This record gives sequence, C-alpha cells and structure tokens, in this order.
Amino acid sequence: MFENLSRRLEEAMKKLRGEARLTEENIADSLRDVRRALLEADVELDVAKAFVARVKEKALGESVTLSVTPGEHMIKVLHDALVETLGGQVDGQQPFAGNPCLVMMVGLQGSGKTTSAAKLALHFKEKRNRRPMLVACDVYRPAAVDQLVVLGKKIGVPVHAEPGEKDVVGIAKRGRQAARDQACDLVVFDTAGRLHIDDTLMDELHRLKKELQPQEILFVADAMTGQEAVRVAKTFHDKLDISGAILTKTDGDARGGAALSLREATGAKLLFVGVGEGVQAFEAFDPERMAGRILGMGDVVGLVERAQERLDQDEVGRLGKKMFSNKFDLEDMLSQIRQVKKLGSIMDIVGMIPGGAKLKEKAGEIDEKQLVHVEAILTSMTRQERKSPKIIDGKRRARIAKGSGTDLQRVNQVLKQYDQMKTMMAQFSKMGGKMKQMQKLAGAAKAGGKGFPGMPGGMGGFPGLR
Repeated sequence: MFENLSRRLEEAMKKLRGEARLTEENIADSLRDVRRALLEADVELDVAKAFVARVKEKALGESVTLSVTPGEHMIKVLHDALVETLGGQVDGQQPFAGNPCLVMMVGLQGSGKTTSAAKLALHFKEKRNRRPMLVACDVYRPAAVDQLVVLGKKIGVPVHAEPGEKDVVGIAKRGRQAARDQACDLVVFDTAGRLHIDDTLMDELHRLKKELQPQEILFVADAMTGQEAVRVAKTFHDKLDISGAILTKTDGDARGGAALSLREATGAKLLFVGVGEGVQAFEAFDPERMAGRILGMGDVVGLVERAQERLDQDEVGRLGKKMFSNKFDLEDMLSQIRQVKKLGSIMDIVGMIPGGAKLKEKAGEIDEKQLVHVEAILTSMTRQERKSPKIIDGKRRARIAKGSGTDLQRVNQVLKQYDQMKTMMAQFSKMGGKMKQMQKLAGAAKAGGKGFPGMPGGMGGFPGLR
C-alpha cells in the first residue's frame, strides 16, 4: 500500500533539496506535485485540498532551524500532516470496553467482513488476552454461516450459528446470551452485506443496533475500491454512526487513497488493516508508523513485531546456526524461503526498511513469483538431493525442471545461488573463527595487564570485543 504515493512524494521533495530556504513560491511548486500525487493515489479531492492547505500553513508558519535543510523540514511537515490525516497519534489501544464488549461488523458484500471478523477475534485472543465469540448473523449469503464456523475452528474461537434460521435479531440475542453463559468478554457479530446499499440492509442493521446497543460498530472496506469505499463509509456513518473502520486487501492496493481519506471523510479512525489472506495477516493501524513508511522512513518496529509474531523463532535460530557454521543445505534454503513468505510480500518488507523508497526503485524489477518458482524447484527434489546437492547431476536436473514446471536454466540458477550462499557463509564462518581467536587474545592481554600498543585494555579497545 502507498507505493505510488511514496514515489511521487519523494519526487516532489527533490525540488526543495537544492533550495537555500523555504519561500511561498517554492513551497507552492512542491505542493502542486503533492496534490497531484494524492489525487493519483485516489485520495478524495476535498481531503487532498485540506491536506495541502494544512501542509502549506505549517510550512510557512514554522521557522527552519539551521541544522536541517528546507527539504528535511518539509518532510517533517508532511509527516505531521500525514499522521493527522490518518488519525493522529495513537493514544493507547482502542478500549473495546464492556463485559462482554459487543462489536458489529458492517459493510458491503465482498468487502471481507466474515474473514475480518475471525481475524479481529484472533487478534484480541492472542494480543489482548480476551475471550472472544463469533456470531453468524449473515443469513443471506450462501455458505456465510459455514465459512464463519470453519474459521472459528481454525482459530480456536467458539461460534454461535443457527443454520436455517432467518430471524437475524433473534440469532444475535441468543448469541449474546451464549457468550455470557460461556464467559466470553468480546462478541463479534458478522452481519449481512449487499452488493450496494439499500433500505432493507439498513433497516436490518438498525434493528440489530437497537437490540444489541454495541460498544463498537466497525465498517469493513475493501482497499482496492478506493474512493468508492470512502463514499460507502460516509453512508454507513450517517446511518449507523460507525466507531471505526477496518481496511482489507491492503497488500493488493498500491495507491492507499481509501486509508488517507477515511478519517477525514467520516471522522471514524482506521483501526485495523488486513495485509494478506491468512488469519494472522491482520494488524492494528498506527498512523505515525504508516506516515513514516509513506515518506521512506520505514517502520522497523513494525517489521520486528511482524517477525516475532509470524516466524518460528526456534527455526530461525536453527537456520542461523547452520548458516554461520557453514552447514547450510538446500533443505535449509527451502525452510528459509517459507519463513520469508510468512512476513508478506517482498515489496511490503522493503517498504518497512528506512530508505525503502529508494530500495523499491531497484526492487521494482524483482518478480515476486521468483520465490514461488524457487520453492517449486526445491520441493521437486528428493530429500536426499536437498541434503546432498552434490549428487544432483544432469539427469536429476532435467527431472527436477520437469517436476517443478520450470526449465533447466532456472534449476541451474537456483543451484548457482545456493553455491554462492555457501561460499559467502564459509567466509563469514572463517571471520567468526578469527574474531573468536582475537577475543581470546584480548582476554589474555587483559589478564596479564598488558595491552596492544595504543589500545587501552588490549583488544578490548575494539567495540564488541570488550
């Protein structure tokens, strides 16, 4: 998300880097590019205008310190404006108060409400130690109830479902009571959607709201629909007074216009984003971190959190030891690829690294399907071949190419990449051995009260060897 906007804002800021100071004229030139970038990102016109006005006011109203360039100052102003537009600084987690806390999921059909309901329940179960229950109130979409039941089993969350029952308000009431009986403190109601807003849909949602009096009404929107998602959100907000929003399919949206427009257009904060198809591909939305990613500052904290949540830490540690002991084989390479895939798309990962905008220019040529091809090639090998790559002769390579649906050239490339990794790891392993010897020497020198000339405390003068 926001790849196109990040690139365009980077281009707009380049014009200010050569300026000695900020003036109304050069700010106006840059802001024209900023406004154009926002509109191309599918941000609503009124939101784009308000954003540009906010940036202009702050840029002209603040003094530029001698320690920063005009370009750096403008990036700070843009960052602050983006944070404000996206929802402001996070003031602690959304309370979701009440015991039980009742949450209605609303939105159009196809926006991802049912999947988001399960993801939300799992998020609160794993990260906030809540005891959630899902209630299947979509009695119109074929298999909607079955889908929620399957998802509930997958994440280990109880589901109240009444297959064949059409009284939505009755299902909701009985679901609420079931949650109380089972001591659940968070109840997520998956409501029906429509292909478009109509009076029948709104009447049903009004009756549910009146009966349940939910603490939270979350609007679920598909990021791929851009401004249309914002227009629909306005209607739901006017009718139901939504308390927050969830944006789905953000991993497939390069523009990000809906995320930038939702808060400004409805007043409701964007609380969560779906970043993939898996039930764990769901994150709390942090405006400050997202603003940093848009401006190429990265989101290292977010990347670390994602790695901690999604990766098998024992497996990561095992792979690390094997790599630096120079015992890395193709079986480990396959495991490594599968670990990387858990983090999300390569472009998304790059965007979370400081300076990601520039890295993306180079990474833009990378076809992410290459990982799929490499995985197919590795899984087409026998376990013995992955453990002992030296036995892979021409005949075996031809079989692997056919089995993976690739060609001999791709198989040879994968084996060449593996050899290069082995060579690099061997060098690191030798360096590690030398470093250990130097540390022993440093310890001996310290023990004898002698140091290397010019180095206080012997080799302990080097960082990391103390």
